[in-house]
Amino acid sequence: MQFVRKIIRNNKGATAIEYGLIAALIAVAAITAMSNLGGKVAKTFNTVSQNMVQ
Repeated sequence: MQFVRKIIRNNKGATAIEYGLIAALIAVAAITAMSNLGGKVAKTFNTVSQNMVQ
């Protein structure tokens, strides 16, 4: 019975999981933002390159 109480009171595992989920969410948001920004930057460089050739 004390073992069950000890497990219920232990919040270290839950906290670690929450931090892991937050880090994963931040990583997904960063990857999405960078991929969108990367496409726009590539388009800008292509436009500049085409205008310099003409």
